[in-house]
Amino acid sequence: MSNVFRRILLLRSPSPVFPQGFSQSPLKSLRYLSTSSEIVSSPESAPLASNAVQLKNKRKAVIALLADHGFSESQISSIDKRYPQILSANPEKILLPKLLFFQSKGLSSPEIAKLVCSFPRVLAGSLDNRIIPAFDYIQAVLGSEEKTLAFIKYFGSILTHDLRISVGPNIEILKQIGVPDSNILKYFQYQPRVFSRNSIRFKETVERVTEMGFNPQRLQFLVAVFALRAMTKSTWDKKVEVYRKWGLSEEEICLAFKRHPWCMMVSEDKINGAMDFFVNKIGCESSFVARRPALISLSLKKRLNPRGYVYQVLLEKGLIKKQTNIPLFVSSSENRFIDKFINPHKEKIPGLLESYEQKLMDSRR
Repeated sequence: MSNVFRRILLLRSPSPVFPQGFSQSPLKSLRYLSTSSEIVSSPESAPLASNAVQLKNKRKAVIALLADHGFSESQISSIDKRYPQILSANPEKILLPKLLFFQSKGLSSPEIAKLVCSFPRVLAGSLDNRIIPAFDYIQAVLGSEEKTLAFIKYFGSILTHDLRISVGPNIEILKQIGVPDSNILKYFQYQPRVFSRNSIRFKETVERVTEMGFNPQRLQFLVAVFALRAMTKSTWDKKVEVYRKWGLSEEEICLAFKRHPWCMMVSEDKINGAMDFFVNKIGCESSFVARRPALISLSLKKRLNPRGYVYQVLLEKGLIKKQTNIPLFVSSSENRFIDKFINPHKEKIPGLLESYEQKLMDSRR
């Protein structure tokens, strides 16, 4: 795998016809434009009229091209709203080569339309200087065209970056400190934006994570890098202060972060809500949560509160002891939770399952 990251390769139908019956709603914004004969009232207005007509005709041609390549009316309207410059681009020279490139790589018309609707700017970048080099770079990292296509369906915006400059140096920084290629590959595949950062700041973050005692050999190292890169120092300090208000020491907070970096990615309200649940409603010590920081990431509305209801009912009935295996109680799968904590008590507490399921339904509203 070590050679994979060194294989960074340097490597375009007939004129579209506007389909009959295709609704021209994306052209509604052009209705303010008059015909050339209406605009030309003086010699000075002739260039303006000509430009207006050219713009209108170009938009028609772009709409026709997109429609001919499987874009729906609503998708074209969405592109027009999100990045209207696309409908002013040269359809034959600027847009068509990119659509054909994606086709040549195996993307279907619906997949291309979805990609462009999600990231309209992908059609604005240079095909030869940006899109193709980015595609080839990703393929060199991931190892196959199939994985690359699956990747860009979710992260199409990355094709607008010069990855050799924005990603390459950061991958090299990680490799130099011993981060395994397999971990880099895995995290790049799911969190590519982590690697697309200023290399100087990226290195500072990596050094900070190293100083905190994270092992570069473990995937948690990259999770911690992502967590720190995703927030400013002031945001970090605010979240630390929230944990301190619940009685946690600096050492306990750092330990919690090392065990589960995502505990610092949730919002301040989420931290407060989870700590309030475990400390005030369940009766745990705050240090109990610090030693099990993954609990902080559980949904308060969809997981903790409904199961907290079951916990309180069982506790009041004397069917469980206080703080009985709380991590299992709130973290187990839905089926296991019902089998272990609800079904054994169906006869003693009729309607418990129905009440629990109602709580879940209410949480989804």
